[in-house]
Amino acid sequence: MDEHDWQAERFEENRGHLRAVAYRMLGSLSEADDAVQEAWLRLSRSDTSAVENLRGWLTTVVGRVCLDMLRSRKSRREEPLEADAPEPIVGIADGSDPEHDALLADSVGQALLVVLETLAPGERLAFVLHDLFAGPFDEIARILGRSPTAARQLASRARRRVQGATAVPDADLRRQRHIVDAFLPASRNGDFVALLAVLDPDVVLRADSAAVLAGAPKEIRGAQAVAESFKGRARVAQPALVNGAAAAVWAPGGRPRVVFSFTFTGAKIVEIELLADPAHLDRLTVVVLNN
Repeated sequence: MDEHDWQAERFEENRGHLRAVAYRMLGSLSEADDAVQEAWLRLSRSDTSAVENLRGWLTTVVGRVCLDMLRSRKSRREEPLEADAPEPIVGIADGSDPEHDALLADSVGQALLVVLETLAPGERLAFVLHDLFAGPFDEIARILGRSPTAARQLASRARRRVQGATAVPDADLRRQRHIVDAFLPASRNGDFVALLAVLDPDVVLRADSAAVLAGAPKEIRGAQAVAESFKGRARVAQPALVNGAAAAVWAPGGRPRVVFSFTFTGAKIVEIELLADPAHLDRLTVVVLNN
């Protein structure tokens, strides 16, 4: 095996870990994949024969790439990515990549990402690498160009902000999952009264163009009409986490075909979106939950 093949094999072994780091840093799967690809390019151009810990070396590279991307984003004064309207995630957790599955299944994943978007780039890197991935402060300091003490202080500051902000979103997620867990059997069993119990009186059902072509109504308004539409339906839909939010998915053969995206207010569903556009679904990642 030549050096290039050896590098490629080692890189694939660490891809799941690197993607998890980059996703926590950037809050975007597409940007995370870009960062991981950049790490591969740098690896392929580097002489790593003297590197004793390639996983650590790659994590450092991904950290630097992500830090540059965060700083660039901040300098362009972009709005925090996905903080207000998260893009649903679809990619089935099938056990083939435990680190990736754990990342997607994290019940506070989306709540944490929203909080991380409020941190300065240096704080975010220090917190993600140290608190989430047990990175040493000496290495974090080298990435930041700061002292280990300064890196420790950045992580501590970020930790206080995260701990003070994630409790309520986590509770919200548990409530949302409870609502979805009530909605799906009510739909399957044709329980009109139970459906009305979880739908806001002014609930709106919308479907994208692909779902409409498959027979879904483009738009329905009002709890009575939406409940009637779902009565006896959704028999093969399964509860899921979509970008960390409670949702449902129809995934025959393990491939997502339709995502049911919910918007909640309190204990009620106020909007349901049916997403079936393959191009959209290919950009998503879903964790299917046990019924």
